[in-house]
Amino acid sequence: MLATYTLKQIDKIAEEIRTRVSIQPRISMILGSGLGTLSEAVQNPTVIPYRELSNWPVSTVEGHAGNLVIGQLEGKDVLMMNGRIHYYEGYSPQQITLPIRVLQRLGIEVLVVTNAAGGINQSFVPGNPMLITDQINLLGMAGQNPLRGPNLEEFGVRFPDMSQPYDRELGQVARKVAQELGVTLYEGVYVGLAGPSFESPAELRFLSIIGGDAVGMSTTSEVTVARHSGLRVLGISGITNKCSLDGESITSHEEVMETGQILTPKMVKLLKGILNRI
Repeated sequence: MLATYTLKQIDKIAEEIRTRVSIQPRISMILGSGLGTLSEAVQNPTVIPYRELSNWPVSTVEGHAGNLVIGQLEGKDVLMMNGRIHYYEGYSPQQITLPIRVLQRLGIEVLVVTNAAGGINQSFVPGNPMLITDQINLLGMAGQNPLRGPNLEEFGVRFPDMSQPYDRELGQVARKVAQELGVTLYEGVYVGLAGPSFESPAELRFLSIIGGDAVGMSTTSEVTVARHSGLRVLGISGITNKCSLDGESITSHEEVMETGQILTPKMVKLLKGILNRI
């Protein structure tokens, strides 16, 4: 049975959050694997565990703490999701994108999504970020679209446009900040898959042929719902490994987390610089 949420259920969660904070953030960040340290830089934080919110799905993956962190960073009021929920954890696309609906009802206008991704583009060196310029939501294209089911007109139209999933002005801000900071910033198309298994060499070659530069197990459903709700989206992937298109090397979650130790300082510096400019 399709799990969908009513506006009343979504607003109940929003109110539970609103009663625990005294600020009104306009910017939200979803922190991917290994980026939880950025939430530690938030000043005057209010921390709300996901498990304390009605119907909010709980993270079960290493590197995803499962807390909302609300406070100030770089002089801006922010709401951070320290850890996200994935389809492969057993949740439906509607469940993993419920937080996006709540963010919209809280008044969020800009959503920054981050993730750990494998580099399909063989010129990408692991340990560097990639600006997401477009996406291929294979999960959604195969039938698991998060907008499937009754459309809530309060959020958007039945058939939303996805010609610009990622905000071009925000992308330009990211480019300028990276250049000023001396951070290597790749650009490319992010492919979102179901997981949890990593891709076979044949699958990776297929993803390369259809235009993918990086691949992961999140983000695309979140962005689809965010755009349906009219949020401006900036996406940054952390390239944690070079995908093996010939099967000569093995990918593991431990490798992803290890590379994250090198990547995280660059991502934190870049994200702080971007936040300062928004």
